[in-house]
This record gives sequence, structure tokens and C-alpha cells, in this order.
Amino acid sequence: MTVDYEKLRLEMVKEQLEKRGIKDQSVLEAFKKVPRERFMLDENKELAYADGAQTIEAGQTISQPYIVAKMLEALNLSQADRVLEIGTGSGYAAALLAEIAGEVYTVERIEKLAVKARNVLSKLNYENVRVKTGDGTLGWEEYAPYDAILVSAAAPYLPEKLKTQLNKKGRIIIPIGERGGIQQLKLYTRRYNGNLKEEDLEYVRFVPLLGEDSWR
Repeated sequence: MTVDYEKLRLEMVKEQLEKRGIKDQSVLEAFKKVPRERFMLDENKELAYADGAQTIEAGQTISQPYIVAKMLEALNLSQADRVLEIGTGSGYAAALLAEIAGEVYTVERIEKLAVKARNVLSKLNYENVRVKTGDGTLGWEEYAPYDAILVSAAAPYLPEKLKTQLNKKGRIIIPIGERGGIQQLKLYTRRYNGNLKEEDLEYVRFVPLLGEDSWR
């Protein structure tokens, strides 16, 4: 039986995002456009629009749509923004970012995932995304500063290099907390004096951010 993914996608936006309070139209439109099933394992494709995180290669996950939407909405992105994503994973969040922002740079520690994400993003014609294999805790200095940074893995604290690569008035969203436990999704906003304002959002559960300036 043929699965109508477009119908499931629109239902997901309505039931999982709009009904839970996601209002940013650019975020909602991005979720309507990006085919999440293209970023899933073949054996999990039918779960593409289920309300939860799903397993991908290398023991990693593709995050619950609502949590990704919450993170994107909190960043308050525009088409002029240059965005850094830490933890490419499947590439799904990078595709969503590419629909909303002008330039997207995404760093993935696991080469197998980076290669696959790059291929899927290329096939979907996302020409404003660059994918790099590397230590995400060090950011991607070559293209800094960034207007926004989205970290798709949990850290014990905000890595120092990410702070230094953030633009004036820039925003960082990152899960902070215990490895393998519950974390607090935090939004940091650069203030006029250079300091970062911290705001607590949802409680979440993400895979750990591994690297030089995080979990080893």
C-alpha cells in the first residue's frame, strides 16, 4: 500500500505543532515542505510523522518534530540569518533551517552520518547548506560569526567556542543537563554589553554532545 506522506506531514503540522502552540509561520511552512521520510531509515519510514524521536544510524536519533519546532521558533530566524547547527544527524533539522534562514552550516562528529545527510540534502536541492565532519563543540570558525546556533545534542554546559562564534544580538539554543538523563532546553541571547542572557524552555532528552569541550 502506498503511503501518502504529504497528507501525514500536514496532519503532523496541525496536530503536533499548531495545537501545541507553535505559531511562527516560517517554521510551520518549513515543516509542511520538508519530507521527513527522506531522512529516516528505510525500515522506519512509516514512522516519519509519528509523535516522537526515531532511531537512525550509529545509535543516533532524529528528534521529535515538536521539539525541533520549539527550538526553531525560539531562535526567531529570518531569511537574512547565517545559522550554525551542531549535530547534523539525519540532516532533517538542517533542511528545516535551510527553508527559513539564508545560510546553514552544520557539523557532525560521525562521518557516516555527515556523508548521508549531505547526499540527502543535495538530492533535495538545498544549496544553502554546508555539511562538515568534525568536533561540534569547536563550532565552525571559518564562517563565523553566526546569527543563531542550534545544538542538537546535550551538553553539561555551553561550549566556549560557540559563545565566541556568536554574532551581536545572536541566539544559541542548547540542551544542558545530565548525560543520558533529562536536560533543560536553554536559550542564550547576546545582549548589547556582550553578555549572554539565559532563558529556560522545555525539559528534553537528547543524545550527548561529544567533543573536546563537552562530554568525552
